[in-house]
Amino acid sequence: MSLMSIPSFSSISLPNLTHRRPNQIICSAGASVAERKVVNATEPLLLNAVRGEDVERPPVWLMRQAGRYMKADERLPRCSSSYQTLCEKHPSFRERSENVDLVVEISLQPWKVFQPDGVILFSDILTPLPGMNIPFDIVKGKGPIIFDPITTAADVDKVREFTPQEFVPYVGEALTILRKEVNNEAAVLGFVGAPFTLASYCVEGGSSKHFSKIKRLAFSQPKVLHALLQKFTTSMAKYIQYQADNGAQAVQIFDSWATELSPADFEEFSLPYLKQIVDTTVKQTHPNLPLILYASGSGGLLERLPLTGVDVVSLDWTVDMAEGRKRLGSDIAVQGNVDPGCCLDQRSSSRNGYTIRCRKRER
Repeated sequence: MSLMSIPSFSSISLPNLTHRRPNQIICSAGASVAERKVVNATEPLLLNAVRGEDVERPPVWLMRQAGRYMKADERLPRCSSSYQTLCEKHPSFRERSENVDLVVEISLQPWKVFQPDGVILFSDILTPLPGMNIPFDIVKGKGPIIFDPITTAADVDKVREFTPQEFVPYVGEALTILRKEVNNEAAVLGFVGAPFTLASYCVEGGSSKHFSKIKRLAFSQPKVLHALLQKFTTSMAKYIQYQADNGAQAVQIFDSWATELSPADFEEFSLPYLKQIVDTTVKQTHPNLPLILYASGSGGLLERLPLTGVDVVSLDWTVDMAEGRKRLGSDIAVQGNVDPGCCLDQRSSSRNGYTIRCRKRER
């Protein structure tokens, strides 16, 4: 996703895959989150947590990759440039995210400094668009710009299905290198945009505050929107498979704008396409690949998110972790809940409500 001035922290709360037993992990609010399983020491901590295994602590990773918070740091190797320096040398976001050497260097920067449990590919959810015949750019100060917004059935007909190995070989190369560099000390994560979110950008022409254009298309020409969503669905399923085949150990699906939909509209324009990606396609070829779903501000849709078939649901800081666990059920992992604004508190490295603690229930 696009960069933020402050990193977004994610932490995994473990799923309870069967009935409750005496030796369980519970969150600080007292809600049960996992049954203990034998830990796999050869796998990264994040993957063990997703699979419901016993871990010594919740894994933590920086969801927003490198960004403006990555200034010069003495913990970076002397041969490495800070992200700010790289931006000065390579001012185009697309150049930084489409050059293998830069992608690898930027992806590793947070890991080298903070040693999180996940290393996410430096990229953008819109990276596949040129390969689908949808030209775009990311303009500093404006964000993504779609040069020819999609408004008609004829526009949808021009959109071609995405072939990752042909149009984004640098993504596969970068993931392969990252796996070797990280060497299982952390999990390497890939990511894609969800169909509705990608369609929103392409119909709106970029970012939007009111999403009036995509909603007008949904309500006045639903067949046109469904045709576009299907093309993104087929393409993103291929993209997830491609990332997994080249080194991604987990993949996060960003449906950032799905929460602009009412629950009923989410069930028509987002949920079936997410289910198709997860259950119908990816889990058929990569059954053990953890899939994570992130939808910002998803409190109103929370109970519907597990219906997608993903392994992990991300919560933002507006949802209490214990309440989120109760609403999601016990057979799915929960991630997130840390407000990046807590980094602005200079008095302490943790704040009540943002610190994620786990303890064992004793009987």
